[in-house]
Amino acid sequence: MVAEALDMDVYSQVDEILHKYEGEPGCLIQVLHETQQKIGYLPEEVQEYVAKGLDIPLAEVNGVVSFYSFFSTVPRGRHTIKVCMGTACYVRGGSRVLEKLQEELGIDVGQTTPDKRFSLDVVRCLGACGLSPVMTVDDKVFERIKPGLLGNILESYE
Repeated sequence: MVAEALDMDVYSQVDEILHKYEGEPGCLIQVLHETQQKIGYLPEEVQEYVAKGLDIPLAEVNGVVSFYSFFSTVPRGRHTIKVCMGTACYVRGGSRVLEKLQEELGIDVGQTTPDKRFSLDVVRCLGACGLSPVMTVDDKVFERIKPGLLGNILESYE
């Protein structure tokens, strides 16, 4: 948890989102999505606040947040790296790419570098099997990636 991020401004931003969806059934995912866009992640305290604001059980909010990989309960980096570990990418070296990234960044999957520069995730398919192994940094796709190329790629992101 990052205590300094959970000031009154965070809760006022969540209030704006809750007000926007007031009385609208089935709005939980939209509320969580917009909340994460505003504050960057969904810590436990914010999930509790959303549950109270929507008058639904906290378990329901926790269930949605933990089910969808899009949601994060920890602060994310400025850049998100996604390494494909689908069958084609795995067979063609995706696991070596992932291992090298973990070594270079000093983090595991699902974590963020201490300087908040990168977050590292694994996905099951990026839809580019013929170009495997594939990874993305934010919205840019890197194809036929080799572990030796990662240093240069990482250096190009501030």
